[in-house]
Amino acid sequence: MKLTIRVWRQKNEADKGRLAEYPIDGIEPDMSFLEMMDLLNEELIGKGEDPVAFDHDCREGICGMCSMAIDGVPHGPEKATTTCQLYMRHFKDGDTITVEPWRAAAFPVVKDLVVDRSAFDRIIQSGGYVSAPTGSAPEAGSTPIPHEDASKAFDAATCIGCGACVAACPNASAMLFTAAKVTHLGLMPQGQPERYQRVTAMVEQMDAEGFGGCTNTGVCHTVCPKGIPLETIGRMNGDILKALRP
Repeated sequence: MKLTIRVWRQKNEADKGRLAEYPIDGIEPDMSFLEMMDLLNEELIGKGEDPVAFDHDCREGICGMCSMAIDGVPHGPEKATTTCQLYMRHFKDGDTITVEPWRAAAFPVVKDLVVDRSAFDRIIQSGGYVSAPTGSAPEAGSTPIPHEDASKAFDAATCIGCGACVAACPNASAMLFTAAKVTHLGLMPQGQPERYQRVTAMVEQMDAEGFGGCTNTGVCHTVCPKGIPLETIGRMNGDILKALRP
């Protein structure tokens, strides 16, 4: 396959940045998108040029590091798919593909496609954990949990913190991410003692980081590679209202 890659190049946060165009040949349909980017970087290095910086780690759709918008869509055209699990067979020979970083004020560009997502870390640090001592792991089934609650908690816990929801949202809202982190603890017995303290602290930190407000466009759920349901936002809103009730 022969493709033209239009990729965002930016030296640092202060740099204005630009789209650079690179022709690339020899792409196999079974290559992942990141493997294609590796091939591009090998060619750039061979020419003595600076390779494109991009985040990656597990390349198995688990870690959430592969943050890039492909033709304007976070993680690309395939639903429920991370960039590292997107394969080149989903593109056509001769295509021009535009690759950009996440676009959000709370995610400043570090270099090229790499953005600083430490705002997510600070939201979790503000309360996304259970601090009360609960002892060693209990025997399976010793704490009865309704199946519906367990299923919803597991659904929320699949969030990998990639930031696609923020990048796709017209307001750069982090509501889906924050709600997922609040929900998977708030539905479990171990999370109840700090439930309302947790949601208050995490929402306040989310606002302090400069993320926008949620206006229920639903695009966050559409691009989420793990399909976190929108109802998690409603559940978090319910918890914050209860927490703030006099």
